[in-house]
Amino acid sequence: MRKQKLTPTAARMKAIRDKRYAMSEDRKSKKAENQRKRRAAKKAGKNIKGKDYDHDTNSFVSIKKNRGGFGKGTKNEKHINIIIFSVNSSNTSL
Repeated sequence: MRKQKLTPTAARMKAIRDKRYAMSEDRKSKKAENQRKRRAAKKAGKNIKGKDYDHDTNSFVSIKKNRGGFGKGTKNEKHINIIIFSVNSSNTSL
C-alpha cells in the first residue's frame, strides 16, 4: 500500500489525529491485550507468525483478514467511537 499524497499541512494534521487515536484508552487496552495474548500463544508453542489478534472474534487471524471487517467494511461497526478533536493551528508540532 503506498503512502497517501497529502500536503505538508494535511500530513501534519493527520499525524496529530492518528497519534491522538493511537493513545486513546481503547487503543491502549487493545494493544496491551494483544501483547498478553501473543506472549501466551508463543509460550504455548503456537505458530502466530503473520497473524494479528482480532478483538471481535477473540482469535488470531491473518493480517489480511483482520483489515476491513472481514470483507464487510468498517462503516457499520458500532463499538468504535472515534472523537476527532479540533486541532488548534498553533498546536501542530508533534
